[in-house]
Amino acid sequence: MYREAEHFDTRPGDQADGLRRLFAASRVRFVPVVANPRVIESGVLLEGLCAAFAERGLHTLVVDAAESAPRAAELASVDLGACVERLSRDVSYLAARGLPMRHINAQGSAARFLEAVTEAVPHAEVIVLHASAAELARVVALRELRPLLLADTDLASVTEAYAGMKWLAQRAGLMVYSLLMACSPQLRLSERIAQQISSCGETFLGAVLRDWACMDPRTPIAAPISPEMRHLARELLTVAPPGAALQAAAADAGPLRPRASLSSSLLATSAL
Repeated sequence: MYREAEHFDTRPGDQADGLRRLFAASRVRFVPVVANPRVIESGVLLEGLCAAFAERGLHTLVVDAAESAPRAAELASVDLGACVERLSRDVSYLAARGLPMRHINAQGSAARFLEAVTEAVPHAEVIVLHASAAELARVVALRELRPLLLADTDLASVTEAYAGMKWLAQRAGLMVYSLLMACSPQLRLSERIAQQISSCGETFLGAVLRDWACMDPRTPIAAPISPEMRHLARELLTVAPPGAALQAAAADAGPLRPRASLSSSLLATSAL
């Protein structure tokens, strides 16, 4: 996903460190991104999302726990901050494959993982957790969060995106989603794909695709942020207030479960 990285140290350095960490916890926003192994340009999409956050003056920590991500270092169990790479002024990166499971409790919840990450990187204002739907279901502790689905124009990627929506709707009761596609915004097929995912989600799961955007993977890094990406970033940031996800995690509750309104017949519905 990312280019050559610069290592940096986030370990406590003075007596004000505790206050900085408390302040960070009160302002951090959490953006769950459902990993899609069928999308070759997933890294480019994440870079574009980080650029949109950076335009708003926010520092983003990408926690990459997808199955394609590098496995978390053994040092992460002792000093998580030392495993974070500073990629630019606005973006940090943590290779975290397998890491959420190290924070799982007796109820099957890994919600405390968010707290650990925030403490390790107190300057992060947005935490993007890129992980499979199954992994996100263990970490998410707040229904108001809106998962971001990834897809491109390949049918297999669309099916995978819907499968992620289905898993989170049925296992965690998350019912509102956004979608980011790796293709040209001018491609008419993109609108049909978004409509297909939206229709299937509403018909079979009762879920809603709230908004969607396209990003052309061939767009130069220095190119201006598109209005679509600006809108998507703003929507994702305003779903839950700063600190809300960490407050939910601090409650140490079990993993989210489907809402009572979801009938058993919906849970049995097949995917695309």
